[in-house]
Amino acid sequence: MMYVVGVDAGGTSTRACAVDADMHVLGTGRAGGANPNSHPPEKAASAVAEAVAAATVDLDRGDLGACVVGMAGSSKLTDPDVATLFERTWRDAGFDVTPQVVSDAETAFASATDAPDGTVLVAGTGSIAGRIRDRRMVSISGGYGWLLGDEGSGFWIGREAVRATLDALTRREALGELASTVLAEAGVDPAEPQAFHLLITAVNGEAPVRLARFAPLVSAAVESDPVAARIADDAADRLSEIAFAARDAAENTPIVLVGSVLGEGGPVRIRVHDRMRGCDVRESKDGVLGAAWLAALRGFGRQVPHPNRVG
Repeated sequence: MMYVVGVDAGGTSTRACAVDADMHVLGTGRAGGANPNSHPPEKAASAVAEAVAAATVDLDRGDLGACVVGMAGSSKLTDPDVATLFERTWRDAGFDVTPQVVSDAETAFASATDAPDGTVLVAGTGSIAGRIRDRRMVSISGGYGWLLGDEGSGFWIGREAVRATLDALTRREALGELASTVLAEAGVDPAEPQAFHLLITAVNGEAPVRLARFAPLVSAAVESDPVAARIADDAADRLSEIAFAARDAAENTPIVLVGSVLGEGGPVRIRVHDRMRGCDVRESKDGVLGAAWLAALRGFGRQVPHPNRVG
């Protein structure tokens, strides 16, 4: 019996899912992170192979019809050496079918809708919006990385929280809930006369991406602290802007939201929904199922039920 496999290859973990033509799950597997931009390429390739091997341990590998890998950092495979490494690792693992590697934004979009066209808005540690045509991302808006952009992302929100705290300290204003929790998270005593300098030193002493750890403090304080509410408003404005910039003016295709900043119940998510009122807004639940569905479309050569319609 032929089956296909979808893979969600992220920076922290890699998940694989084998399904049949009716999108019934036949096996699952998990391994370490497989983003070749944040892990050595050989480690990333091995993680993909390990997850797929675990998902197919009870299946005949000769029956594998297709495999789609949604990968954070998929652009790395444009390097011929990295692509060759992935291909060799895959073959060494005993698989005859070459996986199709796509952006994790594409598999996230496919997990939420069976529409071929639309927009995907990703806001986790970073942020990016993509124009989807025929289930492929054909152009982007934003996504320039923490140094040049990532507006509205966890990194951006965390940085704004720290900057707002520094502003309060320099102006000798009473510290609100957000500023107080930022200082506590950074290990800085607000009563210390040099608190301003100590906060700057603490933040600069870590990798820039660590600024994202302050983002949840904004969510926690948004109901009681107007500074936190302003940051959440600004984040929603910027995320909505990059999403609409990826669309045609009169477009009515789905907009799929993805990422921790846009998670259920979060203040930025609520504000983004408000700014997109009247649009067909959907949310990605599980990128690995989106990858499996794309693999099923590729492998079975016919329309298969979308994961949202499978009981």
